[in-house]
Amino acid sequence: MTVRFSATTHVGRVRKINEDSILSMPDQKIWVVADGMGGHAAGDFASQTIVDTIAMIQPDLEPGELMRGLRKTILQAHDTIRAEAEAKGQGTVGATVVALIMTDEHFVAFWAGDSRLYRFRDGEIEMLTTDHSLVAELVLSGQLTWDEAEKHPQSNAITRAVGVGEELELDKIRGDVAPGDRYLICSDGLTKYATFDTLTRMVVDAPIETVADSLLSYALDSGGADNISIIVVDVI
Repeated sequence: MTVRFSATTHVGRVRKINEDSILSMPDQKIWVVADGMGGHAAGDFASQTIVDTIAMIQPDLEPGELMRGLRKTILQAHDTIRAEAEAKGQGTVGATVVALIMTDEHFVAFWAGDSRLYRFRDGEIEMLTTDHSLVAELVLSGQLTWDEAEKHPQSNAITRAVGVGEELELDKIRGDVAPGDRYLICSDGLTKYATFDTLTRMVVDAPIETVADSLLSYALDSGGADNISIIVVDVI
């Protein structure tokens, strides 16, 4: 399996600090987006701790060990963030995370919070993650669509994050990988503006070299009220 990717992160038009962090490790086929929790102290520290810890994974592990190592490093980052926040008396410090890892036949993703992973296959969009948020419960009960949830007054209220709470519960999804698949990993700085239809229109068939920058421009032109992080991965 061969992969190509494009990635970008931006502070947006309103925030003064980019609390998002991204990581691309194409040799290990690992990609990560972490979004520091807005309004909390040291969100940039939390997101950077996640990607820095994942970046220390041994490069020569077998696929199964690499997947277990990815999960283990996220849990290690959770402990590090909690310890630092407690030592400095900072209160709640945390970050969402979506981490994607691929082998020749399968992908595995781990996540906590409301950053998302989508797959585009045969021109159709599929949201592979489920937000850990208050409005997600309304979506899962059929009261709202995911697009409508982004306009809800409590759309930013997440219920799970790395660094928050004693134990971190990571969700996991596993699936097959096929040539022609395209994966989008992003923070909510994009999805609060881009509906499923918009993402499908902008991502399907767009050149890999420019697709991330095009999505970034869309989010900025739509308001850019939050930090924006985007990674697009193609399977060839």
